[in-house]
Amino acid sequence: MTRKVLVLGETRDGSLRNVSFEAIAAGKTVAEGGEVVGVLIGQNVSALSAELVQYGADRVVVVEDEKLNQYTSDGFAQALLAVLEKESPEGLVLGHTSLGKDLSPRIAAKLSSGLISDATAVDVAGGNVVFTRPIYSSKAFEKKIVTDGLIFATVRPNNIAPLAKDESRAGEVASLSVEIKDLRAIIKEVVRKASEGVDLSEAKVVISGGRGVKSADGFEPLKELAKVLGGAVGASRGACDADYCDYSLQIGQTGKVVTPDLYIACGISGAIQHLAGMSNSKVIVAINKDPEANIFKVADYGIVGDLFEVVPLLTEEFKKLKVHS
Repeated sequence: MTRKVLVLGETRDGSLRNVSFEAIAAGKTVAEGGEVVGVLIGQNVSALSAELVQYGADRVVVVEDEKLNQYTSDGFAQALLAVLEKESPEGLVLGHTSLGKDLSPRIAAKLSSGLISDATAVDVAGGNVVFTRPIYSSKAFEKKIVTDGLIFATVRPNNIAPLAKDESRAGEVASLSVEIKDLRAIIKEVVRKASEGVDLSEAKVVISGGRGVKSADGFEPLKELAKVLGGAVGASRGACDADYCDYSLQIGQTGKVVTPDLYIACGISGAIQHLAGMSNSKVIVAINKDPEANIFKVADYGIVGDLFEVVPLLTEEFKKLKVHS
């Protein structure tokens, strides 16, 4: 059964986030050969339309307004609902990001629709679109289908591979005028506490520190390794509680959930709350002085040793490999 599916392209600092392309790939599966329509909401975002098409969107609808320069749930909900009313799609896919987690339930409530959140895989079986999502802090997975109404889902970053970019693809770009009104909140300034560089939730490599880093300065070797590997730095709640780093870096049940290709845990004991945020990483490397640390139970590779000796050695070896590659 072919379907029309809308996919929200999420932007940050004037660029499309990688999860937008992953959402398009998921939208292609949901559409089953039907039309995938990219949606861009913001101010001065129409220039990004071509990239959505190159990654698989058949056409793009753009809603631009100065009131949409910064994300607000009121403003973006009004814009997206207007696009939904005009297009009448059978499916809607967003990234399971901070924006997606805030916006999607609001849209679902307005439409009296169901919502499948945090999907890590999308397949078609027996005539149904089947979404796989983690439950019980990723200790188990469930498969869900939509039996009636809009197929509405959010997809977890770094789990669904985007389609190959095809710069020869072209598609129609249409603007939709929407009156954005009755905003209950206006964003005047955004102060970012997140670390510079690679977005933690989308990073392919994450280097995380726990209480074992001992201080804020203890994160410096981790930052150097992350820089060499083109990755991001994360932390356990213990490190955040100890004021070694900002809570924006926290990974775990009450922090961010990450699924990188490589996760290196440095001085992290492996509390169940932390494992809930990173146990689905493709390859896990644990560095800890305690050979009985719980983190070794989920690690693919373990190094028993002082992180302040091991991490610099790894950094130097990776530098050598990059020089000779």
